[in-house]
Amino acid sequence: MPRQRRRACVTISVAAGMIGVLFAAGWSGGLRINTTRSEPLGLWRIVTLTRPVLPGETVFVCPPDNAAMREARQRGYLRPGLCPGGFGPLIKTVIAVAGQRVDVTDHIAVDRVPIPGSRIMEKDGQGRSLRHGQSGMVRAGEVYLHSDFIGSWDSRYFGPVPVSGVLGLAQEVLTYAP
Repeated sequence: MPRQRRRACVTISVAAGMIGVLFAAGWSGGLRINTTRSEPLGLWRIVTLTRPVLPGETVFVCPPDNAAMREARQRGYLRPGLCPGGFGPLIKTVIAVAGQRVDVTDHIAVDRVPIPGSRIMEKDGQGRSLRHGQSGMVRAGEVYLHSDFIGSWDSRYFGPVPVSGVLGLAQEVLTYAP
């Protein structure tokens, strides 16, 4: 009996070690797991970006450490992670960059072109009031983020974010869109 127990412990230890090595290799290789409905669920990869981000590209971005993001974290909109402020990175589509005009009414329009799936909600799923961003030009060094998911916490509610927070392009590896 002790020999079987020892063998089982060794097997479990080796398996756990291998899982740890695979996790570390995936993490350092830019692999991330998305568990939010803003984008398809599953495995994603951060692809290094060596040029300015363009409208229509889906990116990983660290949200800025400010009062709006801290409140979002308290409300459960943001996950914990390794970004400044302890936030997890977001996966969002860039819909406007510096020099483009964003109009915020009951939906979003960029340069007067309505963005599909951009309806503004006045309250969250728990009935709490939501502030929404202001209309205006996206300034140099900023990007405006969006997700088609109606419950997404994106620039509709917190405005543009610093482009310096963009970690890279978001590439689907193995995902599922429920």
